[in-house]
Parts: sequence; structure tokens; C-alpha cells
Amino acid sequence: MTALTTPREASDRGGPVADIGPLPARRGRRQHRLAPLIFISAAVVLFILFFLWPGALGLLYSFTDYRGVGDLNFIGTENYRELVGDDDFYRALGRTFLYTALAVPAHYVVSLAVAVLLTSKTAKGKSIARVVFFLPWLLSPIVTGVVWRWLFGENFGFVNHVITQLGGSSVAWQTDGTLGLLVVVIAGTWASTAFNMLLFIAAIRNIPRSYLEAAEIDGASPAQRFFKIQLPLLAPTSFLVILLTTIGAMKEFAMIQALNGGGPGTENMLMVQYIYRTGFERADIGYASAVSMVLMLILVVVALIQMRFDRKSALS
Repeated sequence: MTALTTPREASDRGGPVADIGPLPARRGRRQHRLAPLIFISAAVVLFILFFLWPGALGLLYSFTDYRGVGDLNFIGTENYRELVGDDDFYRALGRTFLYTALAVPAHYVVSLAVAVLLTSKTAKGKSIARVVFFLPWLLSPIVTGVVWRWLFGENFGFVNHVITQLGGSSVAWQTDGTLGLLVVVIAGTWASTAFNMLLFIAAIRNIPRSYLEAAEIDGASPAQRFFKIQLPLLAPTSFLVILLTTIGAMKEFAMIQALNGGGPGTENMLMVQYIYRTGFERADIGYASAVSMVLMLILVVVALIQMRFDRKSALS
């Protein structure tokens, strides 16, 4: 029998080495390792440029008295010590929590209700309704604020015009802080319903129809089927919607800036508006950066608390 030799053994013996060609399997493994790295690298670069680097820069500024020009003068934790006694900061923080407490339930209930209606077998005109409910999400927050400012303006608003035509008196939508916050909540709910609605529609369609059909055969009413079957199975999506809506509400800026500028006065000034005014209008970049770091810490704590509750509910 002829002994088989490998190319390395043949070269060691001084014999000719056969050309066995490329190794497709090994080259394929190399390509499979390289392709994920290429795709991940783009996300890593974007993460570093638009999150990690600005975050590190903001943390650095928070320990300085930087005002946008000149050198960085390190002042330690003076900005944070000043923040502890800042009444304007606490008012903005309290108003942000109040807005979040009002906006999150409104966003959740409205988006879930719309999703249930659009997935109902008896609903008519669902295609047109999807387009109508989705259009507000396509608008920028600035445009949303301008539209609702036109609707609820005190002297020129469409809503007050209708009220006066019906014999009523104009409502102080812009000079009353409570009514101004209510308009912001309504406008925010109108603008964000579409995205949350899509999440709920996808989740509802993934619920096995056999569960609902079995409950219907057993005599369960539509309300019982929803609260006993659909709503518990929507828990993961509900957690995601509540988490994203909470973070978005606490970072709200563009819409409320265009709608009422945080007014009347500073009564409805939220945290991001306070950061904007401190950093850009007062040119106190260092102090605004310290406020930004506190807001980021609050958002991290809120996210961790919600994730812990979600984990407990999943284990129970």
C-alpha cells in the first residue's frame, strides 16, 4: 500500500508538495468571524461618538466653571454643592416628575386602546385609521409644539375660537400653569401614540388565537378576555412601553419648548429646559453639565427599578 503523507511531511522529506488549492472551510470560518465584527464596529463607533465621548466630556465639564470659551478651570464638586441648594433645580425636577406621572399612564392607555381597536375583527376602516394615527409620529416635536400652540392659543387659538363662537369665554391655556401642563400632556400623547401602538399591535397579533377562542367558547365576555388573557400576555411589551415612555417624558424638550416655552414664566419648565437655559442662555456650561449628570443618574435609577419589578413579575 502507498503511504499517505501530508504536505508538511512531504516538504520535510524534500519531496514535491502537491498543490491542494485553497481551504474553503477555513476561509469560510474566517469570513464568518469578520462579518459580525464589521457590522458591530459601526455601532461601536456611533456609540463612542454620540454617547460615550459626549458623556465623558459632560462629566469633565461638571467639575469645572467652563462657560463655553476660554480654559477649563477645575473647581471640584462646587457645581454639585451649589445644585443641592438650587430652588429652581428642585422646581424643574418636581415639574418633570409630575409631567412624567401624568404622561406615562396617558400614553400607555391611549396607545393600548388604539392597538386593541385596530386589531379587532369587527373594526371597519382599519387601514385608514392606521395612517391617521401614524401621521403624528412622522412630525418633528417642534412641528407638534407649533401645531398645538396654534390650537390652544389664548388670543388666536382655534379651540378658544370655537368656544367663543358657541357662547363661552376664552380659556387661559397659556397663562394658567395647570392648563398649560395639561395641553403638553395631551400633545405628547397625540404625538407618541403611533410608536407605542405599533408595539402593542405586534404583541397582540403574537397572542395565540386558540386562547381567546377557548375563552369565548367558555362564555368569557370581551372585557374578560382582554383583562384575563390579553393584558397579562402583553406584560413584556407593557414594560417596554412604560420604560421608553418614562425616559422620553423625563427628557422632553423640543415639543414643550415650541408649545409654551415652559410657561407661563418658568412654571412648566422641565429638567432639559432648565439645562438648556443654564448652559446656553446663561452660558454656564459647567453647572449645566452637573445638572445633566444628575438627570442621567436619575434615569439610570428609574430604569433599574423598573427592570427589577419586571424581573420579579416574570419570576412570580
